[in-house]
Amino acid sequence: MVRQCELLQLPRSSAYYEPVPESEENLRLMRRIDELYLEFPFYGSRRMSRELEVNRKRVQRLMQLMDIEATYARPRTTRSNPEHKKYPYLLRDMEIERVDQVWSSDITYIPMARGFLYLTVVMDWYSRCVLSWRLSNSLEGSFCVEALEAALKKSRPEIFNTDQGVQYTSTSFTQVLEKCGVRISMDGKGRALDNVFVERLWRSVKQEEVYLKSYADGWEAEAELGKYFRFYNRRRMHQSLKYQTPAAVYARGVI
Repeated sequence: MVRQCELLQLPRSSAYYEPVPESEENLRLMRRIDELYLEFPFYGSRRMSRELEVNRKRVQRLMQLMDIEATYARPRTTRSNPEHKKYPYLLRDMEIERVDQVWSSDITYIPMARGFLYLTVVMDWYSRCVLSWRLSNSLEGSFCVEALEAALKKSRPEIFNTDQGVQYTSTSFTQVLEKCGVRISMDGKGRALDNVFVERLWRSVKQEEVYLKSYADGWEAEAELGKYFRFYNRRRMHQSLKYQTPAAVYARGVI
């Protein structure tokens, strides 16, 4: 499969599959856990099991499968590697005044009718424009690198902010930024608000698109999310942007 993707010049994440199929009941619970966590990010397995009226051990296993860490204020779809270099958070008290001043990236869980995927985006903070995105059936870091490289073909930020997940602290990711002369910023451990604009994007994506549908497979998820991101960038007006669209603000460079 890897060789086939290489010959076709397709990312490995395009070859969607379900490595560990879950029962329909567990997939239903996982979707509901994701919905509750989006609404109540402080819920751990105890509160979640009470809310769902499901055995706590079962909830804990599903949260681990989704990579949700109960002791953190947000779903942790990335895991830290103690051997990787961590970078300081550079955005505290910084005023975001222009496009390409700060970009950021994150990963979230995407439920489907059968199975699930992971979604990553690269976003410009000033305009809220989604510059690139990729889906993957695993948390291997290659799809994050693909999204980064796709965004860098359009422009280059002064600062790139992520969490401390292994996908972003890996040399394959940080070297791309360093070679481009981009300063790297990383959230404080477990601090959801350090990457607040992407967190808000996840809420919009899930409430306006993902939770309204039940993707049959990865191909449908990719097609429908592609439509949504075109809508989000080109048609969806933002109050914080004086009711302009992200794409319009990014193109002009000013709100």
